[in-house]
Amino acid sequence: MTESKTSGMDRRRFLKAAAGAAGLAIVRPQAVSGAEANSKIELGLVGCGGRGRWIARLFEANGHYKIVAVHDYFKDRADAAAKQSKVDAKRCHSGLAGYKAVTSGKVDAVAVVSPPYFHPEQAAAAVAAGKHVYLAKPIAVDAPGCRSIAASGKKATAGKQVFLVDFQTRADKFYIEALKRVHEGALGKFAFGESTYHCDRLDKKGDGKTPEGRLRNWVFDKALSGDIITEQNIHTLDVMNWIMNAPPVRAFGTGGRTVRVDVGDCWDHFAITFEYPDHVGIAFSSRQFNAHGTKPDGIRNRMFGSLGVLETQYGGQVLIRGKSFYRGGSSPGIFEDGAITNIAAFHECIVSGACDNPTVAPSVRSNLITVMGRTAAYTGKIVTWDETVKSKEKLDGRLEGLEA
Repeated sequence: MTESKTSGMDRRRFLKAAAGAAGLAIVRPQAVSGAEANSKIELGLVGCGGRGRWIARLFEANGHYKIVAVHDYFKDRADAAAKQSKVDAKRCHSGLAGYKAVTSGKVDAVAVVSPPYFHPEQAAAAVAAGKHVYLAKPIAVDAPGCRSIAASGKKATAGKQVFLVDFQTRADKFYIEALKRVHEGALGKFAFGESTYHCDRLDKKGDGKTPEGRLRNWVFDKALSGDIITEQNIHTLDVMNWIMNAPPVRAFGTGGRTVRVDVGDCWDHFAITFEYPDHVGIAFSSRQFNAHGTKPDGIRNRMFGSLGVLETQYGGQVLIRGKSFYRGGSSPGIFEDGAITNIAAFHECIVSGACDNPTVAPSVRSNLITVMGRTAAYTGKIVTWDETVKSKEKLDGRLEGLEA
């Protein structure tokens, strides 16, 4: 579960493939199971909430995909997605196990956009059925789930299947160039860094007290989401992982449920220190409640070195100050543009047979970093990387009372 030193090169090759995807109109029959020449990739959608239906539109706008099957636990959401994408009613599935009809059915690829708790099981089922997989972040909610995704990624590569994890920052040209320069020495010797994700509270759906209410409000549920540090804060911690290009040695910190107490059991803030080799510390903090206009907020990273400073903001400015100045730029549309780039790259990898799947290993490590920080905050203890990687602790989704 360590990230290859060549991951930057793999990612650049991956994005170069994405840039060429727009010019491809023919799916090679030997590359796509069940698809004829000149046909679109038949895609199954697992997870039909707001993001699921949003990303379905992006797949269809790409022009190389046709959504032919959908699943969501909630029938109303599955029906809405089926109507949006003109999916036959017979291929519209609901209930906890309904995803199996999609993963085992006549599709070439599966997009998994369900609550993170379900990702390892659903991705594994898709890979086992010989499908290509497009997986939303985060990949899992605990260390066993991360190991499952790592195994699915390896199995996909061995089976000549594409397995792509959708992180928008890693598809952005300014982030890519800035991180390339950092890894070439633009900052000199690292001193310390900062990683933050500050935002207002999210909207709740109903009271969230029944089993189905919990599922509709999964972003507020520790087990279903992995808590805010995994479900949401992974964006900034993934950039931290990208900068350091190595796992942290240990972590310690705190957090709590102080301001937002009306729904679920997730914490509403974290404050954690991640220690890297050579005593490089990175201070991470997050909040998910009203800060009454306090700035700066959003998703930000800073890394201070002997020769310069890297500054990044999701949707904002990315630059390097100091001896090796890089002006960079801003990508205000990164949320959608990153997904569009990844969808194009997914298509190109499928038709070209590029199944090295370079997004899996760094995504697994970033996810494990969130589990490491969460465990440190929950327990109030110092947690090491080795302990995290080997952890057998599984979060209990408490699915009793839900329709099978």
